[in-house]
Amino acid sequence: MASPVDLRRCRSLGLAGTAALALGGETAGALPVRDLPAPAQAGLGLVGVYFGVVLLTAAWVLLGRLVRGPRPPAPRDLLLVLAVWAAPLLLAPPLFSRDVYSYLAQGAMADAHLDVYGQGPARLGGPLADEVAPMWRHTGAPYGPAFLAPASVLSGLTRGELPAGLLGMRLLALFGVALMAAALPRLARLSGADPAAALWLGALNPLVLLHLVAGAHNDALMLGLLGLGLLAARGLGPAPGAVLVTLAGLVKAPAALGLLAVVILAVRAGRRPLPAVLATAAACAATTVAATALAGTGYGWIAALSTPVSPRNWALTSLLGRATGALLTHLGSGLAPLAVPVWHLAGLAATAGAVLLIWLRARPGPVYALGLSLLAVAVLGPAIRPWYVLWGLFLIAAGAPDTPVRRRAAVLVGVLALAVLPSGGPAQPGQLVLAVCGGVLGVVVLWQAHQAARVPVPGRTA
Repeated sequence: MASPVDLRRCRSLGLAGTAALALGGETAGALPVRDLPAPAQAGLGLVGVYFGVVLLTAAWVLLGRLVRGPRPPAPRDLLLVLAVWAAPLLLAPPLFSRDVYSYLAQGAMADAHLDVYGQGPARLGGPLADEVAPMWRHTGAPYGPAFLAPASVLSGLTRGELPAGLLGMRLLALFGVALMAAALPRLARLSGADPAAALWLGALNPLVLLHLVAGAHNDALMLGLLGLGLLAARGLGPAPGAVLVTLAGLVKAPAALGLLAVVILAVRAGRRPLPAVLATAAACAATTVAATALAGTGYGWIAALSTPVSPRNWALTSLLGRATGALLTHLGSGLAPLAVPVWHLAGLAATAGAVLLIWLRARPGPVYALGLSLLAVAVLGPAIRPWYVLWGLFLIAAGAPDTPVRRRAAVLVGVLALAVLPSGGPAQPGQLVLAVCGGVLGVVVLWQAHQAARVPVPGRTA
């Protein structure tokens, strides 16, 4: 077992990081429009947030060294670390995205029996709709009934009060993270991987804390249900597994790919292929009908899957589409407006090809194959956000067969942890300077602490 002193240091360093994040977020986070601070306060908060991000990332890296060491911490010790790191973020304002305000507005629409798929939050009106990012005020919800049902219940319980609604959404996200953390060690054992390493990479990584906890994204609920569904498919059979995975897909559609893994896991557990496929299909259909009827939102969520993406998002296919469009405009071609849609279609085709290649040719374990497939969906899709990478990373952490894959995934996490401003808005040059200053301050403090630790204390052995 890892040294209690080393584990305590990691726990304390990460706690300092998330505490700085929460404190800085009070002026630099995705605040309600009526609470926007003065620029000087926001700038100081921005420095504090990136100072905290660096401390948290360093704590995570040091914890990873313990996990890979000769005496790794037990999974229960890592779960305690996760709880300690997440605690300061519970009451912090939303960070790195304003999506949680969209969730609240969509839940209020569902509670008011408005068409949440055909109309945007602007139809709701009032202060809550004003908090939604302008480009999403007139677009329908892209989420399924398994998310809108609890969002509607939450709206009824909080009666539209913003602080209570934000806390409720964060608690829902924390519930999803708890499901993820519960599923990861068991999925790792199922895949022949190390449970502690799976927890470290899949649940304790900075993206989970920054975006699923601090940002309160519904991806946490999707991934938690997906992980439980895969376990149920192996232990209880395809029908229970399909119910949970379908519910995950009815939160966010990409999780529906997990139905492939449900069938394979059930077959590997001794079920015959045809009955496994039929049981999975029947359970999926029944769950979809029941969840949609319970939510009372109808089947508009199917058409809402084409909800437009941000015009300036930095997905690979969007970048290529904009570059191609600019070139065609320069050449005087009238085809320029088609460039982005064509590249998006090409990305979807490439995603389908990658998924087929993974499952039919590479044939890794089902958990790892699903992780790679969801990562392909995130990377090649028409829009990407840093937390989308968690779709695949969660399962790659549990199923990856070798250390180099995990090391590359860890580097990706470290880079993406710095990719979004805490306000969730576009970056301005001055904000980037302040963010860099906060990060540099964190590095300096860490270096000074490292140097101080190397200096022998009088009376002790160096």
